[in-house]
Amino acid sequence: MSLACDGAQVRRIAAALTACYGTPQHTPSDDPVGELVATILSQSTTDQQSGQAYRALRETFPDWAAVQHAPPEHLAATIRGAGLAMRKAGRIQQALAHLHRAHGAYTLEPLRAMSPAAGRAWLTRLPGVGPKTASCVLVFALGVPAIPVDTHVHRIARRSAMIGPRVSADQAHGLLEAELAPQQALAFHLNLIRHGKTVCRALRPACDRCPLAAYCPRHGVGP
Repeated sequence: MSLACDGAQVRRIAAALTACYGTPQHTPSDDPVGELVATILSQSTTDQQSGQAYRALRETFPDWAAVQHAPPEHLAATIRGAGLAMRKAGRIQQALAHLHRAHGAYTLEPLRAMSPAAGRAWLTRLPGVGPKTASCVLVFALGVPAIPVDTHVHRIARRSAMIGPRVSADQAHGLLEAELAPQQALAFHLNLIRHGKTVCRALRPACDRCPLAAYCPRHGVGP
């Protein structure tokens, strides 16, 4: 075990989660660029609001070139339902411009062949794209075995001592990925999300019905 990550504990927790919740599946999106734009819209808002904003964007503009070259105020007005509209409009247009400069088209296809770390490094060069957003695009849009670390994943990873108490969410992506086989990444992420929402909650964890009880040093202690 390193001070940062306990690989054996990661694998024990992954196995226990699979035994409890199974192996959830997800078919990668057929529109990775759309997934990137939708993920930018989803920042600091609800799924319902970001979904409505994304649908409005796709109904208003015929293609990604039109989105990139639209007057920023027009794009912001279209996506205003997602909040922070001018900031998100700028980030979307800058991201699209970067894709076109890098690949000669609005595409993320070259990232399919990258490792999670390399793909995350590429995506986080885009404005407003952090490690979690990048990992979501990689795993859900491109089928790259990244492990997005949101608040649920980070909370459970620290409580169960998979990672050290000082390991940040940004650092945890690569640490967790290194301890699991690529084919385990998606199910591990989705099972942790489910577990965090239903059992290992932030304020009132249901330790009495936790399938990780045998492995969790915080079992019965509370938050």
